[in-house]
Amino acid sequence: MNNPHAFPAMHIDLADNEHGMTLRDYFAAKAIIAYHADGNYSSYEDVANWCYALADAMLEAREQE
Repeated sequence: MNNPHAFPAMHIDLADNEHGMTLRDYFAAKAIIAYHADGNYSSYEDVANWCYALADAMLEAREQE
Protein backbone atom coordinates (compact mmCIF):
# COMPACT_ATOMS: atom_id res chain seq x y z
CA MET A 1 0.00 0.00 0.00
CA ASN A 2 1.37 3.38 -0.99
CA ASN A 3 1.43 5.65 2.09
CA PRO A 4 3.18 8.92 1.20
CA HIS A 5 3.49 11.93 3.46
CA ALA A 6 0.33 14.03 3.67
CA PHE A 7 2.12 17.35 3.33
CA PRO A 8 5.55 16.59 1.85
CA ALA A 9 8.27 19.16 2.37
CA MET A 10 10.52 20.12 -0.47
CA HIS A 11 13.62 20.31 1.75
CA ILE A 12 16.13 17.68 0.70
CA ASP A 13 18.00 17.84 4.01
CA LEU A 14 15.10 16.40 6.07
CA ALA A 15 15.29 12.83 7.34
CA ASP A 16 12.42 10.46 6.49
CA ASN A 17 10.90 10.88 9.95
CA GLU A 18 10.89 14.70 9.70
CA HIS A 19 8.31 15.05 6.94
CA GLY A 20 5.30 14.98 9.24
CA MET A 21 2.29 12.71 9.22
CA THR A 22 1.61 10.13 6.57
CA LEU A 23 -1.43 10.18 4.36
CA ARG A 24 -2.78 7.18 6.31
CA ASP A 25 -2.55 9.15 9.56
CA TYR A 26 -4.22 12.14 7.91
CA PHE A 27 -7.10 10.01 6.59
CA ALA A 28 -7.53 8.36 10.01
CA ALA A 29 -7.64 11.77 11.69
CA LYS A 30 -10.37 12.85 9.28
CA ALA A 31 -12.26 9.58 9.81
CA ILE A 32 -12.62 10.24 13.54
CA ILE A 33 -14.99 13.08 12.68
CA ALA A 34 -17.34 10.67 10.91
CA TYR A 35 -17.09 8.18 13.77
CA HIS A 36 -17.76 10.88 16.34
CA ALA A 37 -20.86 12.03 14.44
CA ASP A 38 -22.24 8.49 14.64
CA GLY A 39 -22.15 8.63 18.43
CA ASN A 40 -21.74 4.85 18.75
CA TYR A 41 -18.70 4.56 21.03
CA SER A 42 -17.32 1.30 22.34
CA SER A 43 -13.68 1.67 23.34
CA TYR A 44 -10.86 3.96 22.29
CA GLU A 45 -9.10 0.99 20.72
CA ASP A 46 -12.19 0.14 18.64
CA VAL A 47 -12.46 3.75 17.49
CA ALA A 48 -8.79 3.82 16.47
CA ASN A 49 -9.07 0.49 14.65
CA TRP A 50 -12.16 1.68 12.77
CA CYS A 51 -10.47 4.94 11.75
CA TYR A 52 -7.35 3.20 10.45
CA ALA A 53 -9.42 0.56 8.64
CA LEU A 54 -11.22 3.37 6.84
CA ALA A 55 -7.90 5.10 6.12
CA ASP A 56 -6.52 1.86 4.66
CA ALA A 57 -9.59 1.51 2.44
CA MET A 58 -9.12 5.08 1.23
CA LEU A 59 -5.46 4.41 0.38
CA GLU A 60 -6.40 1.24 -1.51
CA ALA A 61 -9.06 3.13 -3.46
CA ARG A 62 -6.43 5.69 -4.50
CA GLU A 63 -4.27 2.92 -5.99
CA GLN A 64 -7.13 1.80 -8.23
CA GLU A 65 -7.50 5.18 -9.93
